[in-house]
Amino acid sequence: MHIKEDIIRLKKRKGITIFCHNYQTGDIQDISDFVGDSLELSKKAQRVESSKILFAGVRFMAETAKILSPMKKIIFPIMEAGCEMADMVDIDLLRKMKKENPNAAVVAYVNTTAEVKSLSDVCCTSANAAKIVNSIKENEIIFLPDKNLASFVKRQTNKKIIPYNGWCYVHDQINENDILRAREKHANAVLFIHPEARENIQLMADYVLSTGGMVKKAGELKANEFIVGTEEGMVYRLKKLYPSKDFYSLREKPPLRCVNMKKTKIDDIKISLENEEPEIILNSKIIELAGKAIERMLILS
Repeated sequence: MHIKEDIIRLKKRKGITIFCHNYQTGDIQDISDFVGDSLELSKKAQRVESSKILFAGVRFMAETAKILSPMKKIIFPIMEAGCEMADMVDIDLLRKMKKENPNAAVVAYVNTTAEVKSLSDVCCTSANAAKIVNSIKENEIIFLPDKNLASFVKRQTNKKIIPYNGWCYVHDQINENDILRAREKHANAVLFIHPEARENIQLMADYVLSTGGMVKKAGELKANEFIVGTEEGMVYRLKKLYPSKDFYSLREKPPLRCVNMKKTKIDDIKISLENEEPEIILNSKIIELAGKAIERMLILS
C-alpha cells in the first residue's frame, strides 16, 4: 500500500501526469490520472497542462503522446514494452504497397511505430477506424497493420480495403469454442468483442467495440452481466466503473493477456517518477510527418 502513496506524493511534487491504458494492471490504473483507450489518451496528451507525462502502456502509445506534444517530456518506464503487431510492419513492404497502389490512401492504426505513421496519410483507432476511412476522399485504402480490424472496417464501407497482413496475438487467438463456453457459463451476459479479433469471432458478438466503446456501452445498457472479449486488464476497469454490474473475462485459462502491457510494474512507475526517465526521444522530421497523420485523425474523429 505504501508504494501507491509514495507514487501519488511523487507525481504531485514533480508535476508529472500519469497516463494509463485500459490493459494495465489494476494497481497501476489506481494511481493514474487518466485511464483510457488510445483515442482518449491521444486527446488528453494535447490538453493536459503538465509538461511531464509518464505513460503506462506500450511504446507506440508513448510515442504518440510525444508526437502530439513534442515540447513535453514523455517518460516511459520500460522501453522494451513494445507491440508485436506494430513491429510486424516492414517499411520496405509498406513503400512497395504504396507504389503498387498509387491512388490509395494509407490509413495507419495507432498501433504502429512513429516511422510508419510518418509514411501514412491518416491514423485511426479501433474506435474511429470506419469513420476515418469513410471521411477521406480516396476510394482505395491501404489499411495497416491489423487485418482483423481491416475486415471490421470493410463491412462498414463501400471503399476498397487493401489490408496489411498483421494481427494482435492476444485477440487473434480467440476462437469459437471460447465464445461457446463463455455463453454457456454466462447465459444472460452481453458479449463484447474487440475488432482486433478475427471476423468470424466478431460476427458472434453482441457488440464489436473498442475498449472505450465497451466503457460507454456498459454504462448505456440496462444489462447487468457482460462477457469482455479483450485483454484481461479491461475487466478491472469496467468493474471499477460499474461496481453494481458483473464483468467476466471471455477466457480465464489461459487468460487473454498482453505480455508487453504487463511488463510495466508499479515498482517501475515509482523508479521512473524518481529519475524522470527513460524518456521518449524522436527525430524531429518523424514528429512532423507523423504528427500530420495523427492531427488529421483528431480533426476527422
